[in-house]
Amino acid sequence: QVHLEESGGGLAQPGGSLRLSCAASGFTFSTYDMSWARLAPGKGLEWVSGISADTSDTYYKDSVQGRFTISRDNAKNMVYLQMNSLKPEDTALYYCERRRRTATTWSGRSDYDSWGQGTQVTVSS
Repeated sequence: QVHLEESGGGLAQPGGSLRLSCAASGFTFSTYDMSWARLAPGKGLEWVSGISADTSDTYYKDSVQGRFTISRDNAKNMVYLQMNSLKPEDTALYYCERRRRTATTWSGRSDYDSWGQGTQVTVSS
């Protein structure tokens, strides 16, 4: 059974940093692409960043490019999101998600088949 558990959220000031973690279990983690998505108040779930199974490729939503860094440790079944230069508009519930093997894009909702419970990130002074 696929299980994804996010952690590391919290309150940060504008310009601050947070590091999110996602622990994966119940599947062969090293063979799946993974992503982070977020759900902001009044908005739909949006893709933020993705990383290929072998770590060779990373992708970012334009608004976080240069501020966020996705990484993974296949030996530990972990995926991370380092968030720097945080802005109030980054406030959201952040989810770790597993990309379907048949996915053809990175940002579509139908590209993913599993999510965790999410971790809340609030950016405010």
